[in-house]
Amino acid sequence: MTEYRILIVDDEAPMLRTVERILGGDHEVLAVPSPETAIVLAPDFKPHVAVIDVRMAGMDGFQLMNMLKQLDQDVQVILMTGSAYDIDDQLIRAIREKAFYYITKPFDREVLRTLVQRCLELRTLEDANRRHVRHLEGQLAEARAFQMTMLPAREASLEGFDINAAYLPCEELGGDLYDYASASPDTVSVVIADVAGHGASAAMLTGIVKSAFHASLEEGYHPSAVVKRVEEGIRPFRSDRFITMLCASISISDGTMTYINAGHFGGTLANAGEAPQSLDSTGPLISPALPIMTWEVETVAWRSNTRLLLYTDGIPETECEGELFQSERIHKIIEDIPSGGPELLSAILSGADSFARGCPPVDDRTLITVHYGGKSELQTS
Repeated sequence: MTEYRILIVDDEAPMLRTVERILGGDHEVLAVPSPETAIVLAPDFKPHVAVIDVRMAGMDGFQLMNMLKQLDQDVQVILMTGSAYDIDDQLIRAIREKAFYYITKPFDREVLRTLVQRCLELRTLEDANRRHVRHLEGQLAEARAFQMTMLPAREASLEGFDINAAYLPCEELGGDLYDYASASPDTVSVVIADVAGHGASAAMLTGIVKSAFHASLEEGYHPSAVVKRVEEGIRPFRSDRFITMLCASISISDGTMTYINAGHFGGTLANAGEAPQSLDSTGPLISPALPIMTWEVETVAWRSNTRLLLYTDGIPETECEGELFQSERIHKIIEDIPSGGPELLSAILSGADSFARGCPPVDDRTLITVHYGGKSELQTS
């Protein structure tokens, strides 16, 4: 049995035999005298190429071609006609309905062989491309699954702190990261980062942020240690790579929050009854293009009713008709939902979606909110 299968359909017996002789020496051929028979046998025969007469009783070649393509959209079709009438119209229809080629009888046998060979070459390329795409899709799925393992749980209670997060990449692989950890009782550290770009390269750089954050345990996850390690980790990369990030460490016993904002747009501190306060940049973004930099460390008061919200710029830069969602709308939602938590995150994402009016997001969207709920008896025992 040869590798490729050719279906020939023509209700004129002499032409059917002629085409069968031309192609039968090189391929496995099934020659049938009617469209109805072809439809019955095609599912089991699974032709790679179909050579079909246009004018047949009961069903024309165009109808049969469409039915064969419903069975297998990749089957290549060569249409034949012996009619001298309406050739131009039939040619146009063949092109529109995506036949591979349209030939008139009588035709040279080498022309038919060459056309079939070109059909098979195209089919081979399509099969190879399909296998390649499946391979890439599998690798992409594995990469996304791995990236998701880098993110901690979206809800956590850590040393009395209630932490909630949302992560919505705009592509299969995102360039955002959030994380949190505790180095001692009554303290928690959180980080949010946004790597330039999307896709695999951006996703790989988020691994540097996570590694740097957890390697800073020996410094108690102090923001200066985290940012310094990220800066050292990204330095070997190209100059067009950069990361914005905000890292904060909260101490209940000291009543303070210490943070560094490395060029990141998306940090807000809120106390009940007060307007939300933006956590402005304390230094540049992190990039190999910049000389070795230093970042200012800021310390602010942390009260019992303080809420921290960190987010990436995919939220405020949600766009509709040239207008941006912006941080002012986020602050308004914070004032409307002072309790924070998952309700706040849901309201911000819903607000951005409503503002976009159906336009798909063009950037990753990540948020994390923190407040101190107090340790339960189980936690303190």
